[in-house]
Amino acid sequence: MSNRMAGGPKKCWPLIGFSLICLKMVASAKTAPEIPTIDQAYSKISNSITVEWATVPGATSYLLTAEDGDTVIETMVANSPGTVTGLKAATLYEITVRSISATGRSQASPPKQAKTVLAAPILEVSSPSPDSILVQWEAVYMAIGFSVSIMRANGLGRIWKENTTSTSLTFTSLEAGTLYTIKAYAWNANGTPGDDSTCNQRTSPRAPANIQVSFDSGALKASVSWAPTEGAFNYTVMALSDSSELSCRTTLSTCTISSLQCGTEYLISVLASNDAGSSKSPSAEALKTVACAPGRVTIREDPPGHLSVAWSDVDLGDYYVAFVKSDDGLEVHCNTSLTQCNFLSECGFTYFISVFAYNKAGQSPLGDVFNYTTAPCCPTDINPVLVSSDRVEIVWSPVRGAELYETKAVDGFTVAECNDTAPACTLSALECDTKYNITVYSFSEVRGSNMSCTSQFITTAPCCPAGLTVTQVTQSVINVSWTVGTGAQTYVTVLESHTGQSRCLTHQNQCLLGCISCGVNYTVALKAISATGLTADCTYRSYSSSACCPLGVKLYRLGPNGIRIYWQASRGSANYSTDLHGSKGIFTCAPSAGLSFCDVTEIPCGDVYTVMVSPVAETGLKLTFCPQKIYSVTCSGSTLGMVIYRGKRNAQNDTVSHR
Repeated sequence: MSNRMAGGPKKCWPLIGFSLICLKMVASAKTAPEIPTIDQAYSKISNSITVEWATVPGATSYLLTAEDGDTVIETMVANSPGTVTGLKAATLYEITVRSISATGRSQASPPKQAKTVLAAPILEVSSPSPDSILVQWEAVYMAIGFSVSIMRANGLGRIWKENTTSTSLTFTSLEAGTLYTIKAYAWNANGTPGDDSTCNQRTSPRAPANIQVSFDSGALKASVSWAPTEGAFNYTVMALSDSSELSCRTTLSTCTISSLQCGTEYLISVLASNDAGSSKSPSAEALKTVACAPGRVTIREDPPGHLSVAWSDVDLGDYYVAFVKSDDGLEVHCNTSLTQCNFLSECGFTYFISVFAYNKAGQSPLGDVFNYTTAPCCPTDINPVLVSSDRVEIVWSPVRGAELYETKAVDGFTVAECNDTAPACTLSALECDTKYNITVYSFSEVRGSNMSCTSQFITTAPCCPAGLTVTQVTQSVINVSWTVGTGAQTYVTVLESHTGQSRCLTHQNQCLLGCISCGVNYTVALKAISATGLTADCTYRSYSSSACCPLGVKLYRLGPNGIRIYWQASRGSANYSTDLHGSKGIFTCAPSAGLSFCDVTEIPCGDVYTVMVSPVAETGLKLTFCPQKIYSVTCSGSTLGMVIYRGKRNAQNDTVSHR
């Protein structure tokens, strides 16, 4: 088959004529085949014309030629009928046939005219709704009308056929989610149909119905289910709020949307989709999640013994519950629609406070857990005893929450005081024959001093004791003793430093001195007094008090089996030693010079340890009067702490902190 432009053949006619003459001359010599006669020429397809003719004796093939005035198309065939292809639609062609044999080629047959049928419409189909299909096409050359038919692709059911002069047609009342086959062709003014086009199109699915939403308040996710729809390939669940849009996609009839936000209202809708399009549920289901945890929680103790817990209002919160748990394990709660609750409290307790918001969806997520420590309790069994004319010893029972005790004796003009971790104090260098107002205040690092403690009055029989040979008893108390001197009836011991002076007067050969500042150099003098009042300076020496017991002793976990003991170093330079006593062994460590911590790298967890950080004297003697603390080293998590007492030293039972 060959294509030629109209101008081309005209330029080549002389050459072709010469060839034909030559062929004719040869044929006349060798008997060229007969000229065939065309019986009919017709077109059933827009790009071809079929030709029928009577068979020519001796012909081995035939040359068909179709010419429309612009182009010439030739096709070689074996016999009749033959078809010329590659033609233009709706175009009039002049058809000729030549017979060919071994002796040559015949002249062209008398021409026959035939017109190709109309081209097929090029269809564009879509499904604008679950029960309709829209068919569109562009105008077809020489067409005056179109015929469009539709039926289910599986061949079942009836066929709809519509004729139109327009270039679009909509079929309605179809089944949703069903595949249909569409055929269309055009016809000309003579009513001759042209080529037809065939395509398949599925209707879009119907919108999902019977949507059910189940909300999981703990995981902040929603499970959405619905009745499946015919012809849907997949479904998309959308959760829309004012600030975000979440979705999930599935081929099943249930889907879970995660990462929902607390305190948010969502509209839940489901979209059914297939290759034709999608259909959204006509109405959305409203979902209110749980409220967010209340913020801006404030805790006040006013007056003492009353805790007031307040918080900010939250969206979607119907009511609130505040939980207060003390460090002895007792828990109380308050249920309110307001934003404040009041609780009774006791001295020396640490309270752990959390607030939740509630609505129909459930409980809000856990917010921050706050703690509040009340002021330490005041000693109530204070027992002051005069041991000499200018010295008083005071003892009391340890109280909950106290880490340090401040004892003050006030006579209206002067104040004598001592601070100690032990529940005892010796006030020395008091004025003789004076009425003192004595108060013992309890102190904690978290809450400070409890200034509401009551006082007692005591009067000093005349003047204070003193001493010489010095032994440290507690951080603020030393024992001064000496050998009895001949002729001495009473003794005066003077302890003096840049911070002040302490004296002791006694008939005995020893004396306890309080109000000692730790880490200070003292001058100690002993005076012996006869019955007539004569005084002799018996001896003189210097004494350095021990370093202060460290405060703020805490334990931090270092990895799975390591513990760091940390403390607040006292003033001045001092060396410290740390002992941990537990059921699984005793662990000791000492820090490098100048550091206020040391590490125990291998220590069993799941045990309770008694911890004491002690200053070490210059002689290398480890002092043992510093307070002990009890720590529970858990293998996972932590528990609440409780203050307990051992002997006359209080110990703090805590869990190990994590750094």
